[in-house]
Amino acid sequence: MDREGLIDLLNKKSIRFKLTEHKPLFTVEDSKNLRGQIEGAHSKNLFLKDKKDNFYLVSFIEDIVADLKKAANPLGSKKLSFAREEYLLQYLGIKPGSVSPFGLLNDYEKKVKFFFDSEFLNFDIVNFHPLVNTATVSIAPSDLINLIEEHHSKVEFINMRQFQKIK
Repeated sequence: MDREGLIDLLNKKSIRFKLTEHKPLFTVEDSKNLRGQIEGAHSKNLFLKDKKDNFYLVSFIEDIVADLKKAANPLGSKKLSFAREEYLLQYLGIKPGSVSPFGLLNDYEKKVKFFFDSEFLNFDIVNFHPLVNTATVSIAPSDLINLIEEHHSKVEFINMRQFQKIK
């Protein structure tokens, strides 16, 4: 699925969303320049892998700096690292800078386990790239969760604030 396919799916399912076009965003810092233009919770999305070739997508509030050592056990792993670009393309059908839960719609083998920060449930709107980093989809967290559970697998919840790096 590509961006147009995602937008078609959201429309077909009558899911309310807002699409905002923008210049390519590669980092959280890039996206912070759009504050005030895009309402709602903004995210960080990490595509991770462990030594046993288990894959994880973790979406959490953007201001959290995750400690992967602390987060490994709650995700059901011993040691996590960032998955290589080839796996991102293979399983989620996206390129670096475009990672979002919408990529799970391309995970036909259901190899990627998805963890969604429970803090997102405190917001009316959450924001994620629609498989490309030149736009943002603003959507209700419940609609995103329902979409992922219908087309991929049960969403696992995690409180990523518990697994922050201490500065």
